[in-house]
Amino acid sequence: MSRVLSASPQRPADIVLDVPATPASEVIAAVGKARAAQREWAAAPAADRAAALTATADSVAARARELAELVVREVGKPIDEATGEVARTVAILRYYAQQCFDPLGETYPGAGGLNFTVRRPRGVAGLITPWNFPLAIPVWKAAPALAYGNAAVVKPSPDATACALRLAELFAAHVPDGVCTVLPGLGEAGEALTGAADLVSFTGSVVVGRRVAVAAAARGIPAQCEMGGLSASIVLPDADVSRAAAQIAYAAMGYAGQKCTATKRILVVGDAGPFTEALRERLGALVVGDPAREGVAVGPVISEAARRRVLAAASGETVLTGAAGPGEGWYVPPTIVTGLDADARLNREEVFGPICTLTSVSDVDTALAVADGTRYGLVTALYDNDLDAVMSVVDRCASGMVKVNAPTSGVDFHLPFGGEKDSGYGGREQGKAAVGFYTSPRTVQLG
Repeated sequence: MSRVLSASPQRPADIVLDVPATPASEVIAAVGKARAAQREWAAAPAADRAAALTATADSVAARARELAELVVREVGKPIDEATGEVARTVAILRYYAQQCFDPLGETYPGAGGLNFTVRRPRGVAGLITPWNFPLAIPVWKAAPALAYGNAAVVKPSPDATACALRLAELFAAHVPDGVCTVLPGLGEAGEALTGAADLVSFTGSVVVGRRVAVAAAARGIPAQCEMGGLSASIVLPDADVSRAAAQIAYAAMGYAGQKCTATKRILVVGDAGPFTEALRERLGALVVGDPAREGVAVGPVISEAARRRVLAAASGETVLTGAAGPGEGWYVPPTIVTGLDADARLNREEVFGPICTLTSVSDVDTALAVADGTRYGLVTALYDNDLDAVMSVVDRCASGMVKVNAPTSGVDFHLPFGGEKDSGYGGREQGKAAVGFYTSPRTVQLG
């Protein structure tokens, strides 16, 4: 039987979890159980669903340190970020607990009657989640699903299964059996879940996301796929160079660059010299080391294979590097590469690690053409002190999110999140946008 095994990336000999992988037959059985439980969950008063989500939030908050340490151990996220992720998880649960009371329809004038819509849950939500946000992403998918009356079946990344199973234990104390299930599994389990659920939300690679979207389309069910970034930070001529360098350094290298919103390309309009020197200083100040230590910004990448991929991608003229990590673990020094043309791999393909490119361009039009000239379109960051100038650029960015004088990394869960082109498929996540995915409108006409 296949097994799910997760090891600590900073201490690879530390096996965090080793459990049997859920076979396809058990996935299908779990979806059937969830479908039976969902009917009663959807019929429960909104106040009951809200209370369950609030109680789960309280349970997560009460175990904040334990959960943060588990995140550090299993996926190598620095303790400061892991602590923030736990707090964010709590906030997401409380936010969607309140959305249980949001209006779920609209009224329309009619010819002698009343016309209105009522949104209803779709059924069982299959949620396929990655390892880099092992608590927040499962919750920002599961919380709205549950709030609107669906059941949720989660297939987490093998590298983050211990975190997901711990979340499932906390949910289990407050929601009926079968309403929120976590299934350890590999690709077979993900395929089975896509083939059995009533809707699927996926976060991961473009290759797998496309398979999920095609399989869902073949079944005629909704799919939502978030599939990566290659995000660009554009430093315009009137930018505060010191501020921009500080934000971009962390956006590119924090958590070893393992975020879909991480800066992967830096485009400087005009003379790149002052910015490069400021970035060099900021890069050198980033602390690389054991993610369990406070103040560490850059820990290991998730696996030995990931480390090999990043090192293989570091071609060109490397001009800026940060500190190397400890000898044990899958560490890669923060690296910025220059001297690459627009068609180079690092400017075309997302490499999940602490590496990005730096390019000087002559004008804003060229910067936008380079930034948008890939198959991705998740986040663009613009840096400039001239608000009129920068706002004239915002509408020309072909990405799902545009940030002004703010880093590409970091997502506000109150707002819609998602990308264009290969970065996203099937609508936005989070905020008020979630209701459009997890519910279906029914039109009612009264004559």
